[in-house]
Amino acid sequence: MLIAEELGLNAKNLGEAATSDKPDVKRLLGTEGNYGEQLGLTKDWATRIIKHVGNYGEVFERNVGQGSQLKIARGLNALWTKGGLQYAPPIR
Repeated sequence: MLIAEELGLNAKNLGEAATSDKPDVKRLLGTEGNYGEQLGLTKDWATRIIKHVGNYGEVFERNVGQGSQLKIARGLNALWTKGGLQYAPPIR
């Protein structure tokens, strides 16, 4: 979910992302390679997660962030590229 957020993938743009030429997107969505199968999962495991719940940022905002009653600022839960501590190793 963190990688999806880093790549700009979310529940709304997942359809158009499936046609992406970017290798990182292809690997995550299971259209290239067999990373999911190596983990004992289906090829589209990440696609199904993103489709049903969204990327990490979407889940955070909906459950504890500005879209919730709690209205907690993202702060250190932001991606490392946006001043936070959240980092996920690339899928390779």
